[in-house]
Amino acid sequence: MGTVTGPKQARSRVTRRHLLDAAVSCLAEQGWAGSTVAVVAERAGVSRGAAQYHFPTREDLFTAAVEYVAEERSTALRDLFHAGPAARPEVVAALVDMYTGILFRAALQLWVAASNEEQLHPRVSELEARVGRETHRIAVELLRADESVPGVRETVQGLLDMARGLGLANVLTDDTARRARVVAQWSRIVDTALS
Repeated sequence: MGTVTGPKQARSRVTRRHLLDAAVSCLAEQGWAGSTVAVVAERAGVSRGAAQYHFPTREDLFTAAVEYVAEERSTALRDLFHAGPAARPEVVAALVDMYTGILFRAALQLWVAASNEEQLHPRVSELEARVGRETHRIAVELLRADESVPGVRETVQGLLDMARGLGLANVLTDDTARRARVVAQWSRIVDTALS
């Protein structure tokens, strides 16, 4: 009987992962209004019933999707620097890159929807707080920042806030050239502040 359960569980995990990836893509590309469970299920290549088995509500699906990709992003960021300490400018650039990809676009759509949808607001607020704390923790670790020093915590938080702002600017236009100059300047500021 265990051989039946194993493959079923593996298929279930794969289906769930396909749904989560499809949900983030839909949200980033079509926004909240255009992202339904049916649209995500079709994109993931599964039935709507299978999607609702894994995620009973639309809110369940999209908050789980953003959380899943945020965790993947955190792991990938740590893996970038697994060989040992990196130069702070590289870390600053990697942190900023987190806010210019598909996850940021999806999260932005979820934030906007949560501002108007009563049932979504508390879930997204809690998720954003958790993801924000984890991102801050990773930034402190990778930047080798000593938060016992006055101003260091605020410097790291300012960097993350600036990165979010650059990501927002990039949503409407390709802001690559200006972003590169800003990131270079912030790298110098952060390195000086944390040294």
